[in-house]
Amino acid sequence: MSAVQTFSSQIKTKAHELGFSACGIAPVRKLAEEEARYHAYLNEQYHGEMSYLVRNIDKRLDPAQLVEGAKSVVVVLLNYFPEQLQTGSGVPLIAKYAYGKDYHVVIKEKLKTLFEYIQNELTPVKGRIFTDSAPVLERAWAVQAGLGWIGKNGLLLNRELGSFFFIGELIIDLELDYDQPYQKEHCASCTQCLSACPTQAFAKPYVLDARKCISYLTIELKGDIPDHFKSKLMRRAFGCDICQDVCPWNQRPKITKEEAFKPHPDFLKMSRADWEALSETQFNNIFQQSAVQRAGFEKLKRNVFNTFDK
Repeated sequence: MSAVQTFSSQIKTKAHELGFSACGIAPVRKLAEEEARYHAYLNEQYHGEMSYLVRNIDKRLDPAQLVEGAKSVVVVLLNYFPEQLQTGSGVPLIAKYAYGKDYHVVIKEKLKTLFEYIQNELTPVKGRIFTDSAPVLERAWAVQAGLGWIGKNGLLLNRELGSFFFIGELIIDLELDYDQPYQKEHCASCTQCLSACPTQAFAKPYVLDARKCISYLTIELKGDIPDHFKSKLMRRAFGCDICQDVCPWNQRPKITKEEAFKPHPDFLKMSRADWEALSETQFNNIFQQSAVQRAGFEKLKRNVFNTFDK
């Protein structure tokens, strides 16, 4: 086995030891095939108020502009499907990814450990850590690293994990042994994700109009949610899982083993009355380490009352 193959095998082994659910490696290159699609998406204004998507497009398409001398993209997946779900009658619903500790923190800590392992145990290396916080086309790179295909709801799907996972990357200046890009598409004629969306947010298969998406409306949108969407929120107060919940690949989800993703003990106990009476102090206590903090107390309360109105 060559040094390149040995390093790649050791990196993947370490990634699994750190708790990652899957790991694949792709060679750095410009994702030229994504360029026209990305510009078409922006031209249709499907990104709404997410102006950051318009910036650094060249960097999104070419990781070599993010890391000097970059040669490899190490892509990891981390399952977040919770052991217990919200069960209270009529309670506002929080997307499953936000139940526990903010995934940005959890994944960056693990990737930092993986990066240090490569540097200290394998070979000197330069690079950067990414997880949904910089101009990286994460799902496209996961496909390139052989970890799955893009479903009709635009999310990455993996045969073993479904879609309830986070994606993270190490972009490094080390040549490695590369996985084959994922070539198959296992959605066939299924359109359950598209049909289930209460706001009809999919302009067509694989294309999400974020301006209609419940996740966008409850998190990204700066102003009030338009009245014609309020009756379609389906009790969602932060994010939305509907297009994932109905997916056949998610019908037998694996429960996450990541302790950091366990929710605050008071969260699952909250009744409808508890949500209605939620104070800022309680909000900060229950969601202090959660991605829900991104919305802030006032926006979450607004979203909660929108669910009560219907």
